[in-house]
Parts: sequence; C-alpha cells; structure tokens
Amino acid sequence: MSHVDPARRRHLRTWRPGQEHWHLHSVTGSGTPLLDLASNDYLGLSRHPDLVNAATAALRLEGVGAGGSRLVTGSRPSHDELEQALASWLNRGRVLLFPSGFQANIAAVSALANRHSTVLADRLIHNSLLVGVRASGARLQRFAHNDLVDLERRLAACSDGGPAVVISESLFSMEGTSPDLDSLASLCAAYGARLLIDEAHALGVLGNGGRGLCHGLRHPVHLISGTFGKAFGSGGAFLAADDAMGEQLLQTSGAFRYTTAMAPPLVAGALAALKRIEAHPSWGDQLQTRASRWRDALERSGWSRPAGAGPILPLIVGADEVALGLQQKLETAGLLCIAIRPPTVPEGQARLRIVVRRDLPDNTLERFLTALSNP
Repeated sequence: MSHVDPARRRHLRTWRPGQEHWHLHSVTGSGTPLLDLASNDYLGLSRHPDLVNAATAALRLEGVGAGGSRLVTGSRPSHDELEQALASWLNRGRVLLFPSGFQANIAAVSALANRHSTVLADRLIHNSLLVGVRASGARLQRFAHNDLVDLERRLAACSDGGPAVVISESLFSMEGTSPDLDSLASLCAAYGARLLIDEAHALGVLGNGGRGLCHGLRHPVHLISGTFGKAFGSGGAFLAADDAMGEQLLQTSGAFRYTTAMAPPLVAGALAALKRIEAHPSWGDQLQTRASRWRDALERSGWSRPAGAGPILPLIVGADEVALGLQQKLETAGLLCIAIRPPTVPEGQARLRIVVRRDLPDNTLERFLTALSNP
C-alpha cells in the first residue's frame, strides 16, 4: 500500500452555488458565501441563461445521455453541428468531440506517437498528456518549460531516429504562462516534428476572438486539443485537425470509437457558448486587461508579479503551509482561492492559484488585496 504524507493529504469538499452565480458555499462549512476565485469558468458562462436554456431544451428533446458511441447509436445532429461550427471557427478541416479533455488528450497522443516514436514534451504538461505518452509506448524526453533552445537541442539529437512528436500547451494551468507558439511551430516544421498543442485553458480567452494561440500560425499544428469545461462553461472536449488526421482519428482511435458520445445537453451548452463567444470577440482582450490590472496591483503591493498574461495568476509562496495559511485567511474574508501544492507543482513552489473571471464584482481586487494584507 502506498503511503501518503498526512500533511499532503487532500480532502474533497463539496460546494453548492449561492444566489449570486459567482458565490459558492461549503456544504460542510459555516455557510458563509465565498466569492469564487478558483474555478476555470473564465467568461462566467456556466450559468448563463443561453447555455441553461439550450441544455434544458436538449435534455427534454434528446435525453440526458447519448446512450451509445458515435459509431453505434450515439451520434446526434447537435454533435455534427458543434463539430462543424468549431472547425469553421478554428479554420480546421475536422473536429471530433470527446466526453472529457483527459480522454481527448490520450487520443491525441496515441494518434501521433507509437512505440517507435520519440515524444519531446514541455516539462509542465498536463498529466493526461503524460498518460497518453505512456499508453503510446513512445520514448519520452521532457524539455525545460517554454525553453525552445533546450527543445531544439533535443530535436537535433533525435533527428536521425524518425519524426519526433512535440507536445506543449498554449496556456499552462498552474503557471499562467504561454510559449512562443509561432517560434515553436516554426522549429517543429524545420525538424519535421509533429506538434500537439493543448489549448484547453486558452480557448475563449486568448488569441484572435478567443480562438486560442494556434489560430493563424504560419506553420502547422497537427492536433489541437480543447475543452468545453472551462471558458465554454459546459463539459466535454474535442480534437481539431486537418481532414486526413480527422479521418484517422475517426477510423482508428479507440478513445473515440469505444466510448459513449458526449451528452446532448453538454453539446447544446457548448454550442450556445460558442455563439456567445463569437458574438463578443473582445471578451478575451477585456479579461486580459483585467488580469493585467491584478498583476500590476499585486506587484505594487510587494508580491512577486504573477507570470503570464492570461486569467491564471500564480502567487508562488514556496512552502505548503504558507500557501494553506493564505487560503484559510482568504476564506475567512469570504474569498475562495485554492492552495496548489506538490505533486501538482514542483517541490518548494506551492502557490495560490488566482483565477480572474470576466464576471467578478468590480471591488474584488480591493477585497483580495485587503484580505492578503491583514495579519
């Protein structure tokens, strides 16, 4: 039996929504409403009336679940509609839906790599991508975070062993950082490497009209992974590719073929979210402007400036107990901001993960700074 350090033990807490959609309550706590600074609902769409109404209509018309895989009885017109709308929005040949981002990432790696492949992965990629590498049987090398010099050195060293697969993310969920994707794609093209980018945290927020940082690059990204459980406020995921890769996934991907199709209410909610995002292309820029104000204010208050430019602000404090103490201090002040500790982040880099959302009340930054400064 594996041993878990009691100081590192995680405990599940269940939250229920408050009357205000940005408030949460702990069902085991005092009942004090907590302002949510932790979820990935970046645009505040998860309880938007358009999404709720679309999901409710689909629920009544099509039922709760799809009842089968897409290749049996699970495919619905709404699946096709969402896939085609996303392909058009992202300017990709083909999009396929998956029930979860974890599943989509395993499928993506398996489509690009096998036991004869070398995978070069950013050191901080999501666990689901690492699981995909292990499932593929490929050889794994991990390059320093967002370090293209280290990546090129490794690409040059493995250039005689067949095409490599490079994996990174467009917005790292615990770091708040983004790679120089244009240079990364150019480097992969120069060495004939195939490129997989996880855009889960960037879609809806970063890039032209919220299309992510892969949109409009000069060199190809062979597979893009995205999810609906973050800025889209729904659930499920997708892979976007060219026509040939999309057909390969459809015909050979066990992760797509042998799973129940994405639930119709979630499909409807995601499609409604896409329509909202398309109708408001400046939302992502506005959110980045708000996040920049938070970074400026934290820096002026004596904290290290959180890395990155998007809505994820890591406030790195080092020791686990310091991060947990700050989390508790914020909860006492009515703010929910979660302490992130190893193994999710490297040893000695425990942090508060602050999420700035579009729909936060105007006085949230002042409340946050006041709570942090209180003894």
